[in-house]
Amino acid sequence: MKKVIIVGAGPSGLILGLLLAKAGIEIELLDAGSEIDKQPRAAHYASPAVYELGRAGVLEDVKERGFQPDGFAWRQIDGTLIAGMSHAVLKDHPNRMVVLPLDRLGAILYEHIQRQPTAQVKWSHRVVHVGQDEDCAWVEIETPDGIKKSEADYVIGCDGASSTVRRELFGPEYPGETLNAQIVATNVYYDFDSFGYWDSNTIVDPENWYMAARVTTDGLWRFTYGDKPGLSKEEYLARQPLRYETLLPGNPKPGQYKITNISPYKLQQRCAPSFRVGKILLAADAAHLCNPFGGLGLTGGIADIGSLFDALMGIHKGLADESILDKYSEIRKRIWTEIIDPISRENFRRLHDQDPTKARENDEFFQLCVKGETDEQRAKDIALGLDIVRHDMTQYYTK
Repeated sequence: MKKVIIVGAGPSGLILGLLLAKAGIEIELLDAGSEIDKQPRAAHYASPAVYELGRAGVLEDVKERGFQPDGFAWRQIDGTLIAGMSHAVLKDHPNRMVVLPLDRLGAILYEHIQRQPTAQVKWSHRVVHVGQDEDCAWVEIETPDGIKKSEADYVIGCDGASSTVRRELFGPEYPGETLNAQIVATNVYYDFDSFGYWDSNTIVDPENWYMAARVTTDGLWRFTYGDKPGLSKEEYLARQPLRYETLLPGNPKPGQYKITNISPYKLQQRCAPSFRVGKILLAADAAHLCNPFGGLGLTGGIADIGSLFDALMGIHKGLADESILDKYSEIRKRIWTEIIDPISRENFRRLHDQDPTKARENDEFFQLCVKGETDEQRAKDIALGLDIVRHDMTQYYTK
């Protein structure tokens, strides 16, 4: 294998490009944007993602610029603790969760990939068509210098929910559904610590559910709350001050907090028909989507990258034939169908579809967390629970 084209210079594309470039493979990474996406978006990397960050050689930089959270709490709207999940019990575990906003992770990955002599990142290169024959896969690209064509052994779509690569393979439809719910994601400086909040907190309430998680060491929090479905972006922005005053502990008014980002989002549960068509492959959001509660989208996407890297390396080193790419598609789609989709739906349902005053006794997951309060090994197992989305493709090597 001589060359791979990766479409999309988000975190998944950059991690895959970095891993392959370090193996000596020529990487052409194409992105329609003019620079690294500066939207902070997600920030929590669970154990399967941390493992891949370590393999890519960036984990120490991520730890240095980010932090490792001590725990997650679920609360009633008045702040009463329902249950908690400790990450401090992992202490020096190599795959303990790490937190860093996605834009800052992107900057680290870009720094590292620029050091690789076999890798090129090309900005303002929008892929418009994808094709293949028996010998190679190819892309047509809109560039500042006109339309160009580029060929490689494989083309990999890491170009997000609106993936051009996926649409070229399967048309405009992205199988799945948009949930009948609306969230508004904000990044805000506010003193949650003074109210006894943990590093991450989820409020269980039929009407006023939300999540508040620390994302930097200088006091920035990710505050994501539910709102009425069907309104315009302008209406959601206008409603923000009242929603903050209703939801946040201390009931603050404008001027008592500082918002740095605000974006309304729909919640999606979607999966492509296949993650492989010949020499063209899909990974991360280009292949599947889920709601953000529980971090399964980001962690699951990076876990895709680890599996795909091992499959490609098996081919590159002569340890597997191309059928391992079908196995990659089969396994990763099954993980989404059997694990990521149902668990992420259950995580979301848990917020608003039960009596918060009885959740500690009635909710099966909360019961596990309660047992972990006095059983350190159980607490460790819970903290590493998302290891289930990682899959070792080297077991399918034939040599």
